Amino acid sequence: MSTSSRTGKRGYHHGDLRNALARAAAQLAATGGPDAVTIRGAAREVGVTPTAAYRHFENQADLLEAARALAMDGMVAAMAGFLDQVPPVGDPVERALARLGSTGRGYIRFALEEPGVFRTCFTGGLRDADQPGMGEPAPYLLLGEMLDELVAVGYLAAEDRPGAEAGPWAAVHGLAMLLIDGPLAGLGETEREHAIDRTIDLVSRGLATGPRGRRTG
Repeated sequence: MSTSSRTGKRGYHHGDLRNALARAAAQLAATGGPDAVTIRGAAREVGVTPTAAYRHFENQADLLEAARALAMDGMVAAMAGFLDQVPPVGDPVERALARLGSTGRGYIRFALEEPGVFRTCFTGGLRDADQPGMGEPAPYLLLGEMLDELVAVGYLAAEDRPGAEAGPWAAVHGLAMLLIDGPLAGLGETEREHAIDRTIDLVSRGLATGPRGRRTG
């Protein structure tokens, strides 16, 4: 994610203060998690007064929401990067499973490399769900596309598709949290990769309810 480049006090283009503050907030999240995102802190990073920042963000929750949007962009970019590594040819079922697994690996890798930003992505309870832009997060939508592909190739039964995002997302997100904040945080690289492989394998097997899934799962 672009949060690795600090906003600092380098100024901003006229009329772009809101975006500069959002980028500064994302950087604060990268180093300190969601609790580190404050209007005063973002204003200090950009080099303006808190009063100027309040002209663009009503409160800390408003600023954190902007930082979360940037964090989600970074997460989706990481997942897309892993997706791009899947060859565009080969057995349709194997390719669909590889694409599903790649999104999970990208998700976990993002959590490991950007734990502060990852935590910020899922800071909840800030706004009402019916406000504009507060629908399903982009990783959820991307996962849905991968599940649709599994149905299209016959691996996942169509009748099992509705709501199927919950299980895979819970498994991958749970593992990510265990690796960055839980008892698995001390695993070595080999053990960590084994845990990721096993989790993705078990998720894939659990989705093998279609005609081709039953033959290959």
